[in-house]
Amino acid sequence: MKRKRILAGLIAAVLLAVSGCGSGHLAAETESTEDGGYELAKAVYPEMAPYPDEAAFTDEKTGEWNQEKYLEAYDAWWKEKRALADLPEADGKDIAGFSKNSIRRFLLKNEGENKVYSPVNTYMALAMLAEVTDGESKQQILDLLEAGDLKTLRAHGENIWRLCYSDDGAVTSIPANSLWLRDGMEYNQNTLDLLAQHYYASSYRGEMGSEEYDRALQTWLNEQTGGLLKEQAEGIKMSPETVMALASTLYYRAKWQNEFREENTKEGYFYGPEGEIRCDFMNSSNFSNYYWAEDFAAVSLGLNESGRMWLVLPDEGVTVDKILEEDAVFELVNSRGEWENSKYLKVNLSLPKFDAASDISLTDGLKELGVQDVFDPQTADFSPLAQPADGFYLSQAQHAARVKIDEKGVEAAAYTVMQVSGADMPPEEEVDFVLDRPFFFMITSRTGLPLFAGIVNQPG
Repeated sequence: MKRKRILAGLIAAVLLAVSGCGSGHLAAETESTEDGGYELAKAVYPEMAPYPDEAAFTDEKTGEWNQEKYLEAYDAWWKEKRALADLPEADGKDIAGFSKNSIRRFLLKNEGENKVYSPVNTYMALAMLAEVTDGESKQQILDLLEAGDLKTLRAHGENIWRLCYSDDGAVTSIPANSLWLRDGMEYNQNTLDLLAQHYYASSYRGEMGSEEYDRALQTWLNEQTGGLLKEQAEGIKMSPETVMALASTLYYRAKWQNEFREENTKEGYFYGPEGEIRCDFMNSSNFSNYYWAEDFAAVSLGLNESGRMWLVLPDEGVTVDKILEEDAVFELVNSRGEWENSKYLKVNLSLPKFDAASDISLTDGLKELGVQDVFDPQTADFSPLAQPADGFYLSQAQHAARVKIDEKGVEAAAYTVMQVSGADMPPEEEVDFVLDRPFFFMITSRTGLPLFAGIVNQPG
C-alpha cells in the first residue's frame, strides 16, 4: 500500500491564572510528585485498542499481506473506537455559536499578519473557569458558551473531551487539563474532583513564584504538547500573587488521506498584503468536492481516521475579514459537506507551504463577548475554588498559536495564557484551486469540532 503522509502536531494550550491575596489553611498533605509540586487530584485517561499495524500482517519472508486478518483487526478496533465516541449531542454544533463569535473576535482585524486560534481549547478552559466561579462571574461564562447551567456545560465538556481524545496509533489527539494551586491555602476538594471527573483535569499545588514550581508547570506543558511549544512554555511564570493557574492543552497528529508528492512542489508567488512573496507551493490533483458561495470557494483535505482541513479562498477583491463577518463560511464547515453549492470534480490544488504563528490577548475580547466580572477583583466570585476568595480575579488571558504545513503534513501549536491576579459555479470536469492570496483555514474533528482556525497572510 502507498505510504501515507503524516499530519503531525496540532497543539493548543490555555493557561488561566487567578491572582489575589488569598489566605487560608494548608491543604491536606498529599504525595509529592517528581516535578516538585503536590498532586491533589489525578485524571485517568481511557484506554484504547491499538490501531492495527499493516506491517504486523505482512509475512516477512514472502512479503504477502494477509488482508483478511487485517480487516478483522481493523473491525475490532473500529468497533471499540465507535463505542468510546458514541455520545449523545456531542459534535461541532454544540459549540458552533461560541466558535463563530470567538473566531470573529480573535481573528478579525489581523492587519496583514497571520493569526491562529483554537476554539475547542479555549472552550474547555472557559468551561473549567466556570466551574471555579459563581454568581454573575459564572453566568457570564455560561452565556458565552451557550450553556444553560453547569450540568449542561459538564455534559458538553466531557463529551467534547472524549470526542477529541484518541491515542491509538492512528490518530493522536490528546486534550489535557490541569490546575496549579498555591500552597498554604485550603481549596474545595469537591471542585477539584468535579474537574477531574468531567474535564480529566489533574490538580497540583506548590509555592507560587518559585523557580521549581514554574519549572513543574513548564515541564507539564512541554509533555502535553510534544515539546513544540517549548520556547513559549519557558516564558510562563507564576507570580507570588497567583493563587491558581489553569492550564489546558490539545495535541493532535493524524495522517493525510492523500499525500502531497515532494517532486510536485514548485516555486511560485503568494500575493499578500505587503506584496509578492516567493514560496514553495505543494500541488496535487484529486477528485473531491468543490464548494462555493457568494464571496469564496473552498475545498477540504481529509485526514486518515480523523477529520478534515478546510481551505477557504476569498474571491478576487474580497478580504478574509469580509467572509468571516458573514455566516456562510461557518455554515459550510458545520454542514459537514452537505452544501448546496458543491460539485464533485477533479480539483487541481496548489497550496503554499506556510508557517503561521500569532500571539493573541484574549482579555479585551472576552470582555467584549460578555465575560467581565472575573477580571475585576471587586466583582469576581471564585468561592467554589476556595474560602475565603476575596480579591481573586482573572488578571491575564493570552493565546499563542502556530500552524506549519509541508508535504508531510501540518505542525501546529497554540498557547493561551489567562492569569487570575465565493466563487462562480465551476467548470464541468475540473477546477484549479490556487491559494496564492490570503486565505482562511479550519481543522475539524470527525464530528465537526473546530480544533484550529487561522488566517494566512504571509506563508513562509
